[in-house]
Amino acid sequence: MRTIDFSPLYRSVVGFDRQAQLLETASVDQATGYPPYNIERTDENAYRIEIAVAGFRADELNIEVKENLLTVQGRKAANDAERRFLHRGLAERDFERRFQLADYVIVADARLADGLLSIALRRELPEALKPRRIEIATASAPLIEGEKAA
Repeated sequence: MRTIDFSPLYRSVVGFDRQAQLLETASVDQATGYPPYNIERTDENAYRIEIAVAGFRADELNIEVKENLLTVQGRKAANDAERRFLHRGLAERDFERRFQLADYVIVADARLADGLLSIALRRELPEALKPRRIEIATASAPLIEGEKAA
């Protein structure tokens, strides 16, 4: 895998720290493919992330959101002392998966079923950012209340 050095760019731009950090973390997160995951758009403002966490219990998983960064961690309790494997094909190793969330995207729900951790996300725009209809005044109606019509 080829890495790109963005440090010369940092010397000439100011205020783009967040974008630079996004570029760096995106290239680091692609290096590991464990655990596999899906990102699905379920509605215009709804998404779902499904992560394959076979062998993990709910108390071994942690989901945290901080500053638009969703972090999913799995910490497996060591119980291999009494077990003797002839073949070990299930990867029950610790993991940390990070997802950068867009502005106004919140975690609505998280469920663990059949080895899949499903995290429901929803975009909730504040009222000030939602489109609104502007009424058009006619020549006979005043634009501002208390103003006399011409």
